[in-house]
Amino acid sequence: MGIAAELGYEIRRPNAFRRSMRSLGATRAVAWVFSKSLRHVDDLVGRLTGGRQSVPGLMTGLPVVDVVTTGRRSGSPRRTHLIAVPVGDTLALLGTNFGQPSTPAWVLNLEADPRATVTYRGRTVPVVARPATASEEAEVWARSAGVYGGYATYRERVRDHRPVRVFLLEPARA
Repeated sequence: MGIAAELGYEIRRPNAFRRSMRSLGATRAVAWVFSKSLRHVDDLVGRLTGGRQSVPGLMTGLPVVDVVTTGRRSGSPRRTHLIAVPVGDTLALLGTNFGQPSTPAWVLNLEADPRATVTYRGRTVPVVARPATASEEAEVWARSAGVYGGYATYRERVRDHRPVRVFLLEPARA
């Protein structure tokens, strides 16, 4: 069984309200606000709902995974809420950082130590993240359009500043 199936991770078709929220989230101003605040608000929503809901889940219908990496400098666990892109029987993570010029910390953490855990709706799977090959990256970007159209906007916004790193998750070997 693949990681996506093991977690029960699936992308559902959004209704009109959620489609409009996805479009709004891709705008420069809203993406900037999200880059600064969404993690904190999402932590609160997660605590209030016992981890069953997230802000993107409620507003856009996008499923959010919690990825726990090891801080590259601190060595401490670092939890990040991300939307994953199903690819085959696994999940891909895109380091877009809401289209902000800086590379997200979770990307740097995975580059330093690719071992992580991914949790979705109470199910946790240990994984190893690896950079996507060029052909895999092309497939992930193609599939990302069916998950969240904002990814293409974010990628375009940062193209002169940095590459967007793409990771594929593989099961961790015991």
